[in-house]
Amino acid sequence: MVIRSRKLTLAGELLMLQLVVGVIVLVAVGAVSLAQSASTFDRVEGRRVTALAEQTAWAPLVRSQLDQPAAAEVLASLTQRILTETNVSSVTIANNQGIIVSSADPTLIGDRLPVADKSVAEARGWVGYLDVDGSHELVSQVPVLGDGEANHGRHLGTVMIGIAAPTVAESFVGASWYLLTYLGIAGGLGILGSWLLARRIKHQTLGMEPREIAGLVEHREAMLYGIAEGVVALDLQLRLTLVNAVGRDLLDLPEDCVGMSLRELGIEGRLFDVLAGDDGHSRDQIVLRRGRVLVMNRMTVVKDGRTLGSVTTLRNRTELANLERELGQFRSSTELLRAQAHEFANQLHIISGLIQIGEHEEVVSYIRTLKRQRESLDLAVTTHVRDTAVAALLMAKCSLAAERKVRLCLSERTTLDRLAPEDSADVATVVGNLVDNALDAATTAEGEGGAPWVEVEVRQDASSVEIVVSDSGPGVAPELAQEVFTRGFTTKAAKGGERGVGLALTRLVCRRRGGEIAVANTIDGAVFTARMSVGQGAKYMMESTR
Repeated sequence: MVIRSRKLTLAGELLMLQLVVGVIVLVAVGAVSLAQSASTFDRVEGRRVTALAEQTAWAPLVRSQLDQPAAAEVLASLTQRILTETNVSSVTIANNQGIIVSSADPTLIGDRLPVADKSVAEARGWVGYLDVDGSHELVSQVPVLGDGEANHGRHLGTVMIGIAAPTVAESFVGASWYLLTYLGIAGGLGILGSWLLARRIKHQTLGMEPREIAGLVEHREAMLYGIAEGVVALDLQLRLTLVNAVGRDLLDLPEDCVGMSLRELGIEGRLFDVLAGDDGHSRDQIVLRRGRVLVMNRMTVVKDGRTLGSVTTLRNRTELANLERELGQFRSSTELLRAQAHEFANQLHIISGLIQIGEHEEVVSYIRTLKRQRESLDLAVTTHVRDTAVAALLMAKCSLAAERKVRLCLSERTTLDRLAPEDSADVATVVGNLVDNALDAATTAEGEGGAPWVEVEVRQDASSVEIVVSDSGPGVAPELAQEVFTRGFTTKAAKGGERGVGLALTRLVCRRRGGEIAVANTIDGAVFTARMSVGQGAKYMMESTR
């Protein structure tokens, strides 16, 4: 059976750390206390033994009897009395030859006085540590000077009084009472402080242990940088608190963007409104950002009734929008074919009915009329529009408009030469989107006065093409004049219908070619004007914007 050791909790780790710190502090305090105790002993006891030695050296008995033959017997009682009364460890008197003549330890009489400094032999005093008879003592050596006319000032000998230095154990025992007090106080404060600190940290970390927080951060990093969508988190001051690599690439943000505000990053307009939540919407917001179509979803982060900020996810819908555009072209082609099939079916029904009632001359007249109308339409389009793709698109849109009971006409000022394939495709895209939106708007306004109509005008100069599409619809509200392009509205959206990306893609195509698109209202309805570069100028513009 495998026994797994239980890991310490945050409170346990803090307590252990506090105790270790407390022990280290106590060891340091003990060392300092011992050093201070030794210094105090040297200062206090050094002064005391020096004073006793000087007092003994100046005693008349010592000064008068030290150089006498019976000095040992005369001074013995003096040394014993000093040892007893002053509680010192040793009292020693030596002659000027350094030979001990009297000592509290009789076994030392006749031995040489231990000297650590040569100045003692020159009748100078000295204080320091010496080993006396196997004991380490703090001693004071004071010279004995003669008195009287015969011996005045003569060096007669030396008095040495010492006190045993306390050991480390003795010093520690002497200081143990306050060290134990410090240990108890530090331990109690450490336990209380670690418990309070652990409780506060637990509250701030939502009750999670450090290893759980580390695991959560690892999972968050793996999730944020492993998903294909961009993630941007903002605080209440609209500062970036988190952004993954995908979000940074989609928004073209610098590496050190975390901590910067949206204003500092140069984010404004529609993108700022969506990230800040100023538009009042949060789901599937379409934003154009430097040639990309982004779909953004914003969610406000609330914890315990307190708003912490917001998190916005971003999806790059540019490729999907291009696919939708291509699918829309196929769908438009299908609608055109269906409209033409419906028109041809009606015409065949009329011809069949005329044949059945025997009106053969009417059949021939009807077919000639249809032929003249078709030739007139073909001539009107091909005369002004020599690019086959755009001409075919306009002729097909005429059939779709006829089915929807909208009159689609081409302006007499229209002129368009044959374009390069890539130019022709973009011009056809813009014309198709604008005509579809105009037909929707004109159909919406049907019955509000007069027959609905749409007019298309295409003008070309040396380096650009201008497309103007007018309709008899209700127009675009002034406050939506820019929103219809930035949000990706269709003209239906201006009336509150479903949103799309048709006009947004139209602006994207125009800007990619160094142009622009705008909308204005007239008495009759709305006028969309798009301009783009073609030829070599367009190639230069597209390369410079990449």
